[in-house]
Amino acid sequence: MPQRGATAYSWNALLHGHVRRGRGEAAGPVADAFAEMRAAGADANEYTYGCVLKSISGSARPSMAMATATHATLIKNAFAGAPGMLMTGLMDVYFKCGKVKLAVRVFEEMTERDVVAWGAAIAGFAHKGMKREALEHFRWMVEDGVKVNCVVLTSIVPVIGELRAQNLGREIHGFVVKKFGDRKDVAKVYAGLVDMYCKCGDMISGRRVFYTSKNRNAVSWTALMSGYASNGRPDQALRCIAWMQQEGIRPDLIAVGTVLPVCTKLKVLREGKQLHAYALRRWFLPNVSLCTSLITMYGSCDRLEYCHRVFRDMDKKTVQAWTALVDAYLKNGNPLTAVDLFRSMLLTNRRPDTVAITRMLSACCDIGALKLGKEVHGQVLKLRMEPLPLVAAELVNMYGTCGDLKAAQRVFNRTESKGSLTCTSIIEAYAINQKHKEALDLFAWMLSNKFVPTKATFDVVMRICNAAGLHDEALQIFNSMVQEYNLEASQENFDCIIHLLVGAGRISEAQRFSDLKSTLFNLPTPVLDSEQQ
Repeated sequence: MPQRGATAYSWNALLHGHVRRGRGEAAGPVADAFAEMRAAGADANEYTYGCVLKSISGSARPSMAMATATHATLIKNAFAGAPGMLMTGLMDVYFKCGKVKLAVRVFEEMTERDVVAWGAAIAGFAHKGMKREALEHFRWMVEDGVKVNCVVLTSIVPVIGELRAQNLGREIHGFVVKKFGDRKDVAKVYAGLVDMYCKCGDMISGRRVFYTSKNRNAVSWTALMSGYASNGRPDQALRCIAWMQQEGIRPDLIAVGTVLPVCTKLKVLREGKQLHAYALRRWFLPNVSLCTSLITMYGSCDRLEYCHRVFRDMDKKTVQAWTALVDAYLKNGNPLTAVDLFRSMLLTNRRPDTVAITRMLSACCDIGALKLGKEVHGQVLKLRMEPLPLVAAELVNMYGTCGDLKAAQRVFNRTESKGSLTCTSIIEAYAINQKHKEALDLFAWMLSNKFVPTKATFDVVMRICNAAGLHDEALQIFNSMVQEYNLEASQENFDCIIHLLVGAGRISEAQRFSDLKSTLFNLPTPVLDSEQQ
């Protein structure tokens, strides 16, 4: 600790040390040291305030009280003679605190805005998910004549990808090639361009950017892997993890986290175990996100003992990890154990999220556990989740499956934000309980109230028609699905129509549907007769 009479330089060195060593928890020590500095009579300068602002913005939980107090001190001291630098830092703090309006006000009060200030504003909007505003400020920056640098491009290129603005992305790509070439300091920008093209569905351009770049790193490889995974090429994404190591590039934590869901989708246990071993060697574990992905992966590969082992070794068992373990047991046909795990989670005082609640309601449906479903419903009410459409739909589905139609109707009636999801659930609830007429009346009510039916809605209604032998209604609904709502009919839908028409003795019409089904799905065409029902 600097002695009384120490200069600002000594105090600034102490503050800077706290910021560097804080790892997201520097705000407290920096605030204490700053208070002692002022009590000792040392004069604070722009570097002092810069450290204070960095400690707040870098905190895991930025303190709005500290932000406003620092802002007031800066105004009182005329921003220590460096308004540009400190106002930029203050704007970043407000963005991190979620106070966008205050951040914008600080930005607008700046008399001179350099590339750092513009970059902080663009990054702040991007971080808060305000993509249009980020893009708008980027345009204003260019119109203001401020030269764009790599830091700004690193912030704006992902925004362009999220907005699927490929034409603007091509312009940025051309600018980067012309202005920066293939310098090492733009490697992140090229990785962002790969990601942008992949998000726009243009894998050819994404691959071209990737393979023409001479400075490929783990970030660019991860962008390509993510692109393959999101564009329906999980096999290529899995190969990338091997190819990048052949180039001498070691996958980092994010790369491993990107490819683990690919292993889950492909259900490749061997590759998943290899990634697990690699993560252990590189000391990536027990990272919470990675452990959750491993539980999900092992669950998809029917290795529940591995799921439990990973979960047991976690230092911090989050709700997401608990939910992944519950989901693994549900998908492996063990709902009773899943229920026990959910109860164990509640005993640890973990607050279940929407995903955990819907998984448990699904488990209640699978085992027909109405009493347990009511217990979960109690948790839903306690957590004030019933107004959420997804939760309401699952509650309706649970009560309908367990035979309590009155409770299902009550939940549906209480749901203020009704939509296709909740409407489909109540229709299916009546259908499960053989109330076909009431289910079709609800479908008619849904259409009359301008709710747009989804493919799932039509599938449920078609099954109702099939169970009730309503061939005319089924034809009408089928035509509405295809012609009015432009939805593709599935093989199940065709089978339903064919079965009903054959049962009604309308063989020629059934044959036409059978021929159409065979053409659409490349199937052999059977010859129908009145005995095929």
